[in-house]
Amino acid sequence: MFTNESLEPVEFKSSWKKERILSDAEAQTGELQTSGVGCQSFFCHDEGTQTEDESDQRLTMAQVDEGHLLQCLLSVEPLIARSLSNNAKSRAFEDYERGVGEEATSVTCVHTLTHSELSGELQVTSVSWNATGSTVAAAFGRFDHEDWCTHRAAVGTWNLDRRTVKEDKPDTVIDSACCVMCLEFHPENPAWLVGGNFNGEVLVWDLSQEDDLLLATSGIGDDAHREPVTRVHWIRDSSSKKKRYSVISIGGDGKILVWKVDQKKGRLKLQDGFVVMAQSLPRSMKVRGVRGDKEIGVTSLAFSHEDPDTFLVGSESGCIFRCSMHAKGSPAGSHIMSSIPLRSPVTFTFNPHHGPVHAVDCSRFHRHAFVSSGQDQCLRVYNLLQAQPVLTIEPGKGYLFSACWSPVNPTVFAAVTESGHLLLYDLSSANLVPTHTVEASPAKQPVFCLQFNSKQHQLLATGDGGGSVRVFKLSKDLVSSTAHKLEQLENLINTGTE
Repeated sequence: MFTNESLEPVEFKSSWKKERILSDAEAQTGELQTSGVGCQSFFCHDEGTQTEDESDQRLTMAQVDEGHLLQCLLSVEPLIARSLSNNAKSRAFEDYERGVGEEATSVTCVHTLTHSELSGELQVTSVSWNATGSTVAAAFGRFDHEDWCTHRAAVGTWNLDRRTVKEDKPDTVIDSACCVMCLEFHPENPAWLVGGNFNGEVLVWDLSQEDDLLLATSGIGDDAHREPVTRVHWIRDSSSKKKRYSVISIGGDGKILVWKVDQKKGRLKLQDGFVVMAQSLPRSMKVRGVRGDKEIGVTSLAFSHEDPDTFLVGSESGCIFRCSMHAKGSPAGSHIMSSIPLRSPVTFTFNPHHGPVHAVDCSRFHRHAFVSSGQDQCLRVYNLLQAQPVLTIEPGKGYLFSACWSPVNPTVFAAVTESGHLLLYDLSSANLVPTHTVEASPAKQPVFCLQFNSKQHQLLATGDGGGSVRVFKLSKDLVSSTAHKLEQLENLINTGTE
């Protein structure tokens, strides 16, 4: 039924594949030629260094013959001491003038410090440097009150040792309900500051605290001042075995009050007190019908640097009084209220100024020398032992609001004026004219206060009526001293006492 059958194959060509023809061909690059060439290297060889092998060495202390050394020092000491003494007394360089390229003799302003929130409203009434000389404080208030004080005042401090100083913003600001009339830093604690207000209050602040800076206050009462506080000062507490300080304050009510700082209670406790009365005036100034126990307002204060019990006060009457902390003068009148008995401290009266005394300051180099300035436009140099001044200078620049003796140069003192000038005098010069007259207030505002920096001797600060504190850098001739200058001061002060 079925049989095997072999059929012939049938082919058909693809409709999409095409046959490709291939052939071999060479590229068009040329034949690569290679050759071997030697490099430019050089031959090396080893050499020994120039060092030598070090042997172990042990150092031993030299044997000193102390007896022989002492003999040597004693033998040369008289010669060296004599040479040093001769050099100190030598006048070889008295008229020496610096040449080109040497330090200039100018006085330059290095900082102008303001409190931007109070600028133009208040005056700078007082300035003070702290114990390290790095920080300057300024009291802001006004001297021209006609009634109760309603000013919003303050105390500002600037640390000038900082890398950047914000001249229009104090580092620390202490607000006050009334004008701050005076202030002074503690002589040893750089953070303590005492101030006196227009309302008669005395306050101590601690700038090292973060929140409440007020350390102690006198408050307002029978023991406090009844008139504006004009000066405050730190004095050594003689009753304390430890090295402690008390505060002394003076005011327009004639009182001179000594306060003990009670940190625990936050109070200033009245420790001692005095009052300057009309009976201490010279006969030529006494007015008929005025009671002898009537108070005389005191305006300025200075302590002797050698005798801590002797101090000077200047008054509204123009008189300058020498006083003693141990004086047993006449008691105060019964109309003066106080928890402790007040007495007169006056032991001597100097020839008066013809107007209120604005400043007195004692020399550090002569126990009897002091300078004063007043509203009579005069600067006077006195000897503590004689009533008449040994020198009177009339600069002709208006009222003289403050005067201060240099802490490093025996013959240099400074004064500030109503016309806005800083006057620097050197008593070793031949003429009684300022060696430097500096514009301390470009706006011609009166300059009320100044203070030398006793640590950084080249700095001096002033405060003016426009609310600006200016820090000046003094030239080297003002801060350098010689034995000859000390001799000149001695000769001047002793004039008329021999």
